[in-house]
Amino acid sequence: MERSLVILKPDAVQRGLVGTILTRLEQRGLKIVGLKLMQIDEQLARKHYAEHEGKGFFNDLVSYITSGPVVVLVIAGDNVIEMIRNTVGATNPAKAAPGTIRADYAVSIGRNLIHASDSPASGERETANFFQDAELLQNFNRTVDPWIFE
Repeated sequence: MERSLVILKPDAVQRGLVGTILTRLEQRGLKIVGLKLMQIDEQLARKHYAEHEGKGFFNDLVSYITSGPVVVLVIAGDNVIEMIRNTVGATNPAKAAPGTIRADYAVSIGRNLIHASDSPASGERETANFFQDAELLQNFNRTVDPWIFE
């Protein structure tokens, strides 16, 4: 079972799109096992974006993600990384497929609303940065799951 960290970035919170984006993820059938509203501090932002350190846009990433509240969630299930990334769309909203979150609600790379883990390894690492295991639902079975998953 994969886990993906999803961050509804400050632009999503400020624009009042949290409910809309969460609805899109839930309507897809994805299972949220952790959720919180928080302000990311600089230390956590640098840790989260560590793979980009040294790149020209690194400081802008850190500055932006720490600029306002975010909603952080963990989604668990089979193949959730691929499903979430397909639902979210390309990093550049201008290149995102029609019907994706970024194509429908974003217009620029720097304000693209949402982060989603890009691999199972990233999902585990990023989840551990933001949640302790005790904060996540471990055995959460929804009555609707048999109607979504084979």
